[in-house]
Amino acid sequence: MKLKMSKNSLFAILLRSPWWISMVLVAVFALASGALLPAPYVPFGVMGALPFFVIGIIAAWRQWHAPSPARVAEALGRAGAMSWRDFASAIEQAFGRQGYAVTRLNSAAADFRLVKGERITLVSGKRWKAASHGVDALRDLVAAQAAQGAHQSIYISLGEVTDNARRFAQAQGIELISGNGLAQLISDKNSL
Repeated sequence: MKLKMSKNSLFAILLRSPWWISMVLVAVFALASGALLPAPYVPFGVMGALPFFVIGIIAAWRQWHAPSPARVAEALGRAGAMSWRDFASAIEQAFGRQGYAVTRLNSAAADFRLVKGERITLVSGKRWKAASHGVDALRDLVAAQAAQGAHQSIYISLGEVTDNARRFAQAQGIELISGNGLAQLISDKNSL
């Protein structure tokens, strides 16, 4: 089960930041607790730093396992050079490795139907090579999601998503996968 958190919450910001920032906050909590609290209460003050410590560990793990910028650029370059058939196969394999049952769709709005347990997700990626992505394709994806009773939608792109499209996607709960996210999705010894 994937928990949703606001992109502007402190913990979400710390997860996107270098791991050591969370660890600095842990040190600040510990030092402030030692300096400001009576000795019997210092352990309780230090325990207030526990969430920041956990976030720091998660951020460090993610950053350690993230592909290097050179690997991201290489994966995106290869994806941009692919035909739709090859790119669709790479996407299908990537979601299959994540445990989804993947069905290709013959639809203008969505290219794949992912099923995992009871959850249905529609994926649109056919326009992945477009230089810029606007709201129109996202509106079509939302309409297809409603028509098929899907729980969520994913939009895949190599190019830039406009600010309006990004706001629309956030308002509609569409996950945008591009850049590092796309490279991580398709970079595997079994794909590309």
